[in-house]
Amino acid sequence: MSKFFVKENQINNDKIHILGEDVNHIANVLRMKKEDEVQICNQETGENYITKIISFSKDEIECEIVKKIIETVESNVDITLFQGIPKFDKMELIIQKNTEVGVKKIVPVLMERTVVKLDEKTANKKIERWQKIAEVAAKQSMRDIIPEIENIIKLQDITKQDYDEVLVAYENEEKNMLKQELKKLQGKDRYKIAIVIGPEGGISEKEIEILKNMGASFVSLGKRILRTETAGIVMSGNIMYELED
Repeated sequence: MSKFFVKENQINNDKIHILGEDVNHIANVLRMKKEDEVQICNQETGENYITKIISFSKDEIECEIVKKIIETVESNVDITLFQGIPKFDKMELIIQKNTEVGVKKIVPVLMERTVVKLDEKTANKKIERWQKIAEVAAKQSMRDIIPEIENIIKLQDITKQDYDEVLVAYENEEKNMLKQELKKLQGKDRYKIAIVIGPEGGISEKEIEILKNMGASFVSLGKRILRTETAGIVMSGNIMYELED
């Protein structure tokens, strides 16, 4: 069943109004008809509904709520990915796949070894595009939220106080494995974890010192060196496996 997101003001009693690009997608791509069922999620609350289409127009599709879905696919593990900005095609893959895994927020980070250069206008366009990629991935993976793609920050803007733990994937860490660090966290009902991944060139020594002073923990993801677009997915997936209900 196809899934779409709406805002609170598009829900009125037992009716939900689908607007924007989704109208064309439902009508002309999926070629859905009246009485077809659609799953709709309130992106502001995470509430899900099974609905049926009752009317079409050029700019709007009206659906009637059949039932509310009680279960949620969202995790008790709240992961924020601080991603050193790589080349843009890699960033798109990172956002898509980490959304599928279950990451709740992705923050692009300018680091010393970031290759690409962004002015404010380009950055705003990229954020808009990346947010759209997260939305499409959230629909496809049947998420109950669309992960937020935050504005680009600098490494020193990360603060540990917002998280139970800040975990840094570091290729020179040889002893402290990710699994060991996660065992220290086990036993809570909910978790709020930040992970930090460097860009293509890795994290510089100066940045390592900044993260150490912040109180971050450095972990190894194994014997092999992973690409920047792979590391976050592997790390997020392992965190979910170890801590998720």
